Amino acid sequence: MTMAAVNKGMRLHIGIFGRRNVGKSSLLNSLTHQNVSIVSDVAGTTTDPVEKPMELLPLGSVLFIDTAGIDDDSILGEQRVLKTKSCFDRTELALLVTSEGHIGEYEELIINEFKKRSIPVIVVFNKSDISTPPKLVTDRFNSDKQIFVNTSVKYNTGIKELRQSIIDCTPDSFVNTPAILGDLVNPGEMAILVVPIDKEAPKGRLIMPQVQSIRDLLDNDSCCMVVKERELKTALEMLKRPPKLVVTDSQAFLKVAADTPKEIPMTSFSILFSRFKGDLLTQVRGTLAIDKLKPGDKVLVAEACAHHPIGEDIGRVKIPRWLTQYVGGKLEFTTVQGHDFPPNLEDYKLVIHCGACMHNRREMLSRLLHCSEKGVPVTNYGLAIAYSLGIFERALSPFPAALAAYMKEKK
Repeated sequence: MTMAAVNKGMRLHIGIFGRRNVGKSSLLNSLTHQNVSIVSDVAGTTTDPVEKPMELLPLGSVLFIDTAGIDDDSILGEQRVLKTKSCFDRTELALLVTSEGHIGEYEELIINEFKKRSIPVIVVFNKSDISTPPKLVTDRFNSDKQIFVNTSVKYNTGIKELRQSIIDCTPDSFVNTPAILGDLVNPGEMAILVVPIDKEAPKGRLIMPQVQSIRDLLDNDSCCMVVKERELKTALEMLKRPPKLVVTDSQAFLKVAADTPKEIPMTSFSILFSRFKGDLLTQVRGTLAIDKLKPGDKVLVAEACAHHPIGEDIGRVKIPRWLTQYVGGKLEFTTVQGHDFPPNLEDYKLVIHCGACMHNRREMLSRLLHCSEKGVPVTNYGLAIAYSLGIFERALSPFPAALAAYMKEKK
């Protein structure tokens, strides 16, 4: 029997940073016991970030990200540095690699950047067989409680200590992952998950938010019933007592809202993931910007995954259609995918993000922060759909704090 692959968004993201030719790729190969990255004496061998998923016990699933040297000042190097800096947004634990005990401008820049973000940093003094850090540096690090490890990939020393430091520095937010909906459905209570099966549903599989929601309910000793939207009404009639919650795919909102009795709380997978991956209150407030949209305004649609759109794509077809109808005129939509997120956010009147099931929470929170810094409201697929269809309050019914914030803002 084979184990199902763990979604990248559920893995601890460990970024490996440093100058060119300090041994970042060699260190990754030693940590993973595999030749993941190309190793060469030529500076700048690593160009694009290299990702390596693995199991690091007792933490579980992690994702190492090997980045290009941040000191590359060539024309092509500028692009590599930009890609390296973009990895800051999704890093939950940083390894800053330097060689022969050197700490200079670039190293201090990276340490300070991650400190500002409240992200733990482990300084790795690699090539310690050649030279170790001066006492002045180690004394300062000890005083600042900055974790550091001496390693030598050549002689395989310090690797065990580095693994232990990674375990010790892992953020509590990864160890104690928040619930998706287990805190909304008590042990023994029932949730009905409404899962439409259309052209974009993977053959033989469910999409990631649905799978993770089912697992979350099971982990919390709750009960789960999965139905298609056409069978919801029949399923509700079969139950001896009403479910605690109904969760639907956002595109089936209207039908599910019509078939679910008013006294049963109802929301969508996308809204659940707004809370799980980001900040629900921020995106609820951002949704109100829909009322300020005017024909011709620019709207950014951000997707975490790089799926191939088919037919009535939710982000490219349905949301633009519903928002256009709501606004009463044509809007200008731009779509980005994966880790791409434009720096010119101020050009947009609204950012609409997917549920971010393929991103880790750190990257989603970083995107929310970038939007806030640019003064651009940001919402979520499910929230935008519910608002444009006139069922926003109903979709927020399981979240009293978010509903109260919306009612206050609305006044």
